[in-house]
Amino acid sequence: MANHLPHHPLFTTRVEFLSTDDRVSLSYQRAKLLMQTYNLSASDVQLCSPKYWSMMTDPIMSLDTAMFTMLAAHVGLTIGTLSRHLHKRPDLRPLVNSLLRFDTVGIYLLTERGHGLDAFNIETTATKTPDGFIINTPREEACKFMPASTPSFGIPKVALVMARLMIDGEDRGPRFFIVPVCNEREMYEGVESIRLGPRPGTSPLDFSITRFNQVHVPFTALVSSNMYDHSAPVSPLEAWWDEVWRIPLGTLAVTAPWISSIKAAAFIAGRYSMHRSLLGKGTNPVPIISFRTQQWPIAHATAVAHVMSNWFPMVAKQCAEKSLDHRVRHGLAVIVKTTACRHFQRCVPEVAERCGAQGTFEHNYMARIENDGKGVIIAEGDVLTLCIRLFSELLLQRYKIPLPDPNESLLARHAASIFEENIGLLSNLRGGHRSESFNSLILPQAELAVEAMGHALAYSAGLKSGLPKPILDVYECAVIRRDPAWYSENAGLTRILQRIREDEAITSTLPHLETFLDSLGIEDYVSAPIVSDEAWKDYYEAMPVFTGNAIPAIDQVQAML
Repeated sequence: MANHLPHHPLFTTRVEFLSTDDRVSLSYQRAKLLMQTYNLSASDVQLCSPKYWSMMTDPIMSLDTAMFTMLAAHVGLTIGTLSRHLHKRPDLRPLVNSLLRFDTVGIYLLTERGHGLDAFNIETTATKTPDGFIINTPREEACKFMPASTPSFGIPKVALVMARLMIDGEDRGPRFFIVPVCNEREMYEGVESIRLGPRPGTSPLDFSITRFNQVHVPFTALVSSNMYDHSAPVSPLEAWWDEVWRIPLGTLAVTAPWISSIKAAAFIAGRYSMHRSLLGKGTNPVPIISFRTQQWPIAHATAVAHVMSNWFPMVAKQCAEKSLDHRVRHGLAVIVKTTACRHFQRCVPEVAERCGAQGTFEHNYMARIENDGKGVIIAEGDVLTLCIRLFSELLLQRYKIPLPDPNESLLARHAASIFEENIGLLSNLRGGHRSESFNSLILPQAELAVEAMGHALAYSAGLKSGLPKPILDVYECAVIRRDPAWYSENAGLTRILQRIREDEAITSTLPHLETFLDSLGIEDYVSAPIVSDEAWKDYYEAMPVFTGNAIPAIDQVQAML
């Protein structure tokens, strides 16, 4: 369906030659092209159909993080939140249709500058009046942070604003309200957008702080199947989670482009290393892929890319199963995000560094995507905070995540052991999970434990899918590097045995490395000129050239000498 996208003029434009605002404008145009290409229905979004996941996992997303950020909020959060109310709220259909056509951009205004992850305690208010609600920002800390709300790029925007429903001075809890933000030229009355400065080295977007000054909206603005139900919830926190029900799905969706990015980084560095040569003691050039120090990072990234891309669709399918406890579905999303993002943070800088000075330039992709990747650690929930919550709930045995049998692999045994160690530790803590010891001894292990679960699940999926043994062996070695002491203490793998294991894995991978790189299926999406001499020469011809006819003065030349 989307095979033409990498070759479309909107995606072949060299963004490094554009101004910041031209790049932002291009991202909006690209987003509209994707919406037109995939032509999603409201049902596709609500039910997370294969068509929806096909769009969210399209490798094209990894080429423009600003575009993906925009679409993740526009489709996954805004349309997704509205979609489940359409059967009882047909009045919302025209807005949803406009969003699906990308005639209007939807933004999701949940978090506030003074609250961040503590979004349950937001301060923006929606006060009921005889003819609707008044949306108001009571103080600077309550400004919405940081979705792109400016009118600068010629497209109307509408926001889902989470605000506290206030009726006769009583707080009825946080709800979403539909608030038009701007038309294609200017902000609507009472709405202010304060554009934030740029995030260095990333794909730019018009990120903003949004403030509301007594903005009137009708009763129909309340996002609910029954817009006249203003009762206070029996369980406020559970009701809040029901309001933000798309966030767990977003936690999974935001991971997809980074798996494609690992693929791209592995492919770029691998191709570069195969043609980049140096002269050693002999007279014949030697490709730098001949060196073990070059081989490991490329094999590592390649193995991770194969294992993650194999595992992700399996989890996406699990998370769509309504019969599965919603806490387990969210837990699996957290595990995938944590595992993939931390793999990304280790793989991409490592292969970029092995590409020397050329790896630091934006046109060779890796430096920019490394910076962009820092944002996804926070998007749809900060990784560490998500891990703390998940690990705490698992230790308290409120629910279980289905893990592979410990006998299946070393990685499964490691995950089970880490969990069992902490169960034992918790049982011996005076004060249990509310004690200071829990905070100081167990919580710092949360992310390592969640990652270990991800490693075990991903490896298990690879075994069952029949991924090549060299890929699985390299992946296993990379995971062992994360906790070498455990494998030394519990699996008899001393430091030297771990190095020998790595050497054997790399040796078995090298004869097939080119095939493994090709089978990543990312070549069409890679425009980095570093991949070949031919690509570099084409790019060289496209770069701006400065010439002139000035002649230096003789005395100036002598002074310089």
